[in-house]
Amino acid sequence: MQQYLNALPYNQEPHGRATLRSFRGVVRTGCAHCLEAALFAAVVLEQHGHPPLVLSFESIDQLDHVLFVYRQRGGWGSIARSRDPGLHGRKPVFATPRALALSYFDAYIDYTGRVTGYAVVNVADEMREYDWRLAATNVWKVERMLLAYPHRGITSSDRRVDRLRTRYREYRQQFGHKPLYYKGRHRWTSLPSEFQH
Repeated sequence: MQQYLNALPYNQEPHGRATLRSFRGVVRTGCAHCLEAALFAAVVLEQHGHPPLVLSFESIDQLDHVLFVYRQRGGWGSIARSRDPGLHGRKPVFATPRALALSYFDAYIDYTGRVTGYAVVNVADEMREYDWRLAATNVWKVERMLLAYPHRGITSSDRRVDRLRTRYREYRQQFGHKPLYYKGRHRWTSLPSEFQH
């Protein structure tokens, strides 16, 4: 599933027209942004016995991120699509959803981002009367539900964040592209080809 999503172009929402497509919309258009990819994976993997769980991040810059999460052999893993290389999938090797969420903390730091909270949400439980799987129209109700859902806080040191942000800025200034220098890369799943530099 991660390889399939990696091969899709990222949905840049051209002409300023925001979208939140269901599984059907992603198939029709052949592209997906993070929440569209998470819902796509949830629909497919629900058919293979995985509950439709997503992990929602809150960030200080309001650029939140959502990914599909699952358990396999006792470990938590994720499937995701992003404009940032460090925010894609993780292998199912994390003991808890919190440990999985924390594996994204460093890679979330860019010019403005910083994770402040996370939540694991069963979309089917929260959206019982809503066709989030196959709707032909945008499924904005899912986004509104995730924004309102209570998130668990993630506290972090301002000093650490300042250090990470400085390193990010300096790397981008020197090399131009987004970094892949993060610890724990062996726990990441494969990345889309545009990040393999």
